[in-house]
Amino acid sequence: MTSSALQKTTAWTVLALATLIGGGSLLAFGVFLLFGPPGLIRFDVGLQGALAINVAVSFLFFVQHSGMVRRPFKSWLTGSVPDHFVGAVYSIVSGLALILVVFGRQESSYVIAGATGALWWTMRMVFVLAIAGLIWGALALGAFDTLGLSPIRNRFEKHEQRSSGLSIRGPYKWVRHPLYLFVILMIWAYPQLTIDRLLFNVLWTAWIVVGTRLEERDLVAEFGDQYREYQQRVPMLIPYRR
Repeated sequence: MTSSALQKTTAWTVLALATLIGGGSLLAFGVFLLFGPPGLIRFDVGLQGALAINVAVSFLFFVQHSGMVRRPFKSWLTGSVPDHFVGAVYSIVSGLALILVVFGRQESSYVIAGATGALWWTMRMVFVLAIAGLIWGALALGAFDTLGLSPIRNRFEKHEQRSSGLSIRGPYKWVRHPLYLFVILMIWAYPQLTIDRLLFNVLWTAWIVVGTRLEERDLVAEFGDQYREYQQRVPMLIPYRR
């Protein structure tokens, strides 16, 4: 096999893995948020042990996801893998960590509160609207490449890489991070609140807020005064007008 053929085979293999693992994990996570944990993996460790496992798998994802997305780690990774593979490799590793969250989470039978009747339907509708909001936000970004596939395709299909400017369209006129806002709504729109679900909701909401603030630093470094002016004009997560 020639060097060129080997490079193309490697590229399409990484593309396939990023699509299957990265995309599949996002789909599994959405189903998990809608219906609860699948319960395929159970450990007889009691309530405290189950909660400890849930915290561990969540923090594993938090550290991996927030650590790998930071500029210093990306610079280090670029020294180990080609630059156009960085986004896809990130998707693969994140997908594996997210799959562990979905299938490794232990469910508790201790119910704190449960919605019924009109409230149940309202919460289900909030979830559906949040999914619609995610689609709206992704479309507003234009070239939204959450799996990091475009750099590989552009390199081997001889397409030019489009520069991504500061997009202020659609929901981005109301909040700076609408995708995160809609994910938070999806997290809290589950109609049955068990003790493990409450822990999950609080942990993931806190992580999204912290991760959003960290991402703000990267955006300021990338866009400078243009983003600082955007920060002054549009709130971060909660859509209110100053």
